[in-house]
Amino acid sequence: MEINNNIQNNQIHYLNANQALNRIATGIKLNSASDDASALSIVQNLQIQSSGISQSIDNVNSGLAALQISDGALTSQSEILDEVKQKLLQASTDTTSQEGRESLLNDIQGLLENFNNIASNTNYNGESLLQNSSTDNSESSSFQIQAGQNSDSLIDTPAIQSNTTGVGLDGLLNQDPATFTSQTARDFLENLDNAIDNVSSFRSDIGSVQNQLQSTSRNLISEFTQTSASSSIIQDIDYAQEVSNFSKQNILAQIGAYGAAQSKNINQAMVTRLLS
Repeated sequence: MEINNNIQNNQIHYLNANQALNRIATGIKLNSASDDASALSIVQNLQIQSSGISQSIDNVNSGLAALQISDGALTSQSEILDEVKQKLLQASTDTTSQEGRESLLNDIQGLLENFNNIASNTNYNGESLLQNSSTDNSESSSFQIQAGQNSDSLIDTPAIQSNTTGVGLDGLLNQDPATFTSQTARDFLENLDNAIDNVSSFRSDIGSVQNQLQSTSRNLISEFTQTSASSSIIQDIDYAQEVSNFSKQNILAQIGAYGAAQSKNINQAMVTRLLS
């Protein structure tokens, strides 16, 4: 003799209630592939994309930080060259004595040494920014910033040689005070103007790359926000809906349990009658 029951239906209600409770606890709609395999795959791809965009934003910010350091150092160098020009103009006039001119040259050369010190000491994360290295005053290497998820999403920084060799002031730095006449000082004025132009050009190149990086950063942030929002729409739960669903499934499970218990009692009574 076989007695029918509703155990399978009851189990479904319990499983649905547990699934709703798990979603409420985690705040996530897709806790396993069984919830929705295709949707989970899409979410995982979006999360991977978001991680890549996030790292690209960090790369861009790192590049901006390096360029800001470079620009700050070049600003200091520009101020030094402005001061050098004032002293050089003073040395260029015949009303300045030779002794005064030699004193001015001493100040000028001290300023140019400071100019070179800035070039050798300016670095970001160990990478020299204004020359090749702290001990090599040749041109710095241009470095590439990975500003996107594709291999060709690169932004190049300018190569810079902002020291007395690079801007053409080694002659003034090594000038012999004994032969530093007013005419000699005037001859250096053109060199100094060219040096000032060179430093300004370096700053202009850096500013151009900064603008490019800032524009890229805004685009990446927008892309990151949209990608995260898409993932959230698919994955995040509607709390009100899930709480309502949990309550419904819980009630159905309780009703099913009560019905099963009543059915069992009825079936037992029937069996007893049949056997008596």
